[in-house]
Amino acid sequence: MAKCEMCGKHTQFGLNRPWSKKSTPRTFRPNLQRVTVWENGRRVRKVLCTRCIRTLVKTKGRKSKKGKARIEITIQL
Repeated sequence: MAKCEMCGKHTQFGLNRPWSKKSTPRTFRPNLQRVTVWENGRRVRKVLCTRCIRTLVKTKGRKSKKGKARIEITIQL
C-alpha cells in the first residue's frame, strides 16, 4: 500500500452514501507524488503527499527549531 514517507498518510476506506442510502465500499487515496529531495547534501527519492511537498517548499532554506539539517526540494516530473 502506498504511503507518504513524511507524514504517513495512506489509503483509507469508507462508504459511498447516495440519496438512496445504499452504502457501497470505496477508497480515499492521498495524492502521492515521487519527488527528489535534498537531505544533508544528498539527493534522495521519496514518495510524498502534496501537502508535505507544499510544506517543504514553504520552509525551503530554513533550519527547523530543533536544529535538524536543512531539507531542500527539487521536483522532477
